[in-house]
Amino acid sequence: MSKKMLGDMMRQAQKLQEEMMKTQEEAKKKTAEATAGGGMVTVVASGAGELVSISIEKDVVDPEEVEMLQDLVLAASNEALRRAQELVNEEMSKLTGGLQVPGLGNLGNMFGK
Repeated sequence: MSKKMLGDMMRQAQKLQEEMMKTQEEAKKKTAEATAGGGMVTVVASGAGELVSISIEKDVVDPEEVEMLQDLVLAASNEALRRAQELVNEEMSKLTGGLQVPGLGNLGNMFGK
């Protein structure tokens, strides 16, 4: 392989990496929402893998049913985080054309997975 070809490949790889970093930063600013209990609990998560907000309808708050409320919050939280991760993966997939780029393809690492 000639030095010119190698140099061109390196520039292309660097450009792709820069675009991926930009896309990843933009995706972190997006949010995903999920509900549980027929909308009684709503959770919003960011593309950075953080919970942004939790809303609980007054009707579901019952001291006798704390375990049910905990289950609803947990279910909505997990779904919101899953959707946020999916959102980030979709954005990155658009950039890479679905290719798994070594070191950059597994975005689950952003979410501690």
